[in-house]
Amino acid sequence: MTLHADVTELLAGAGLIDVDVDAALADGHVRLDAYLRVVMVTAAARSRDRDRAVVATIVRDPDASAAKTAVVALVDSIARKVTGPAEFRQWSAGLLPEIDRLQEESLREFIVRRVDDWLLQLSIEDGQVPTPAELAQATYWMQRRLAENSTSPAVLALLAESGSARKIRNIAKNRAASRELRAEA
Repeated sequence: MTLHADVTELLAGAGLIDVDVDAALADGHVRLDAYLRVVMVTAAARSRDRDRAVVATIVRDPDASAAKTAVVALVDSIARKVTGPAEFRQWSAGLLPEIDRLQEESLREFIVRRVDDWLLQLSIEDGQVPTPAELAQATYWMQRRLAENSTSPAVLALLAESGSARKIRNIAKNRAASRELRAEA
């Protein structure tokens, strides 16, 4: 398929009629914005049936960086909606063959690491405490997210001890200490 056909199909499938396809083809920023809108519509749908086809179409874009950005937005949106790590693992497994079609290895790896990060967070939300090795594999982004948002004393203690950066360790240490003070009150 051509880029014109891909963009047209994505917009039609999402019901977005206010995007000028020719403008999107001429300007990568306009196209990325269109992809992000498609992704938001796709993520908001009750059914996950179209997700793989949307990703397959987006990763064919010659601007691999824009494709990565749009796919990561979908991964982030779905991760926030799922009921737990098993559901997210199953959903993301269906996308991996499409993600493998991205031309640049570093962009593929980025998306896979984002999926792994979300699996870690969803497992923690499900009551599991990661091992130091599992935590070490998480990106700075996820470690910081966990330090700032986790309510698990065990996770905060682990981050305070083994976070990848001083800032993460300090955030976790301070949050763990403030949680202890609130628990004593």
